[in-house]
Amino acid sequence: METRPVSQRCKGARDLLPEDLELFRHIEGIFCRSCSSWGYREVRTPTLEYLSLFTAAGMLTPSMLNRVYSFLDWDGWSGERVVLRPDGTIPIARLYAENPSRWKPARLFYVTNVFVFEETGTENRERWQCGVEFIDGSPPGADVEIMALAVEILHNLGLDNVEILLSHAGVLKALVQELKLDSDERARLLDRVLDGDWATLAQIKSYEPGVQEFLSLVLSSKGMRSAFVRNLRSLPRLPQSIESALDEFTRVAELLDALGISYRIDITSVRGFEYYTGVCFQFLCNGRRVGSGGRYDDLISLIGGRSVPACGFALYMDPLMALVSGGKEQSGDKRVVVRCEEVTPEYMRVGFTLARMLRKQGYSVEFSFADFRSTPLCRWLIKIRGKPEEFLVVDKESQRRRKVRSIDCVIDVIGGEQAFGR
Repeated sequence: METRPVSQRCKGARDLLPEDLELFRHIEGIFCRSCSSWGYREVRTPTLEYLSLFTAAGMLTPSMLNRVYSFLDWDGWSGERVVLRPDGTIPIARLYAENPSRWKPARLFYVTNVFVFEETGTENRERWQCGVEFIDGSPPGADVEIMALAVEILHNLGLDNVEILLSHAGVLKALVQELKLDSDERARLLDRVLDGDWATLAQIKSYEPGVQEFLSLVLSSKGMRSAFVRNLRSLPRLPQSIESALDEFTRVAELLDALGISYRIDITSVRGFEYYTGVCFQFLCNGRRVGSGGRYDDLISLIGGRSVPACGFALYMDPLMALVSGGKEQSGDKRVVVRCEEVTPEYMRVGFTLARMLRKQGYSVEFSFADFRSTPLCRWLIKIRGKPEEFLVVDKESQRRRKVRSIDCVIDVIGGEQAFGR
């Protein structure tokens, strides 16, 4: 039997190296600042939640129960089965249900990790996402607001080729409801369609003629605008449930048109969570899915809260980190390395005083206790030597040097207020 090295990380797990985390923080910072500027407030939920929270929400169907990390909380206070959260929205819904009077409406955002069982070990099982939830926000205004916010965030990250795939879970559920199936058969069919198997619907022959015509048009037409949805709405013999969903869908599409936000209608792009009730959307950049979201008006009441409209989205950190190029490192102009000629109390006192003052000026300062020639990536090198103290300031970009006698002069040289000598 082949032995595994003790130092090997778990399959499907990922280390974030310093340069990875700098990029992570860059994306996180832009996301948080954008959300705050729109009036959203940050929250954070526990990594552990009760499994029953997700089963009550309808997210964990029998086929999905083996795709989460759950265990009995033997030594905890409950003795119940708990789970490493597989989703970011349901914990926020639970948070709101426990604090319903704190926000009216609740515009919330978060950066969190979720955990998904992945059999091959080739994909990450811990996945980070940046999420936004607008609770007590009614359609179509709230839906359009969060889509516009997501597009702004992606543009602020330097991603200009943003595409929205627009769908509506209410249309899908109304179609399935029109079939003469018992509840178990209907649930199994819905699970298959939410997994992307729309061909299943096309194979069913028990629709009314008007529904059959509607389904044929939906499955054969993609990339249309709001006029396409209005045309679907005008088809004869459509059931009221489908008409109502199309009315809401049309209003959302028309508002996006008015704001100049581009999108493609693709009813079959609905994927995943059973708790979606209205408009759904995916965000693509260069053909890669970087986020998704939708409306979930029934979710909070399903987990024991009051009935309240809500919608939200999540942006996925892994694909964003692969696409975003900016902010990987702090500018070299703001990075300083300080080296004391000797590691003595006197030198260290001067060195730490200099570092503290430079940091107050916005510089990143680190000490080098090795060979002065082998230093980290930076622009400025400062060597402290001699008695009384003498500072040698080196600009690595121009290779110019300047000797000065005080910390204030060092700061002036780096800041450009004193010229370099030859």
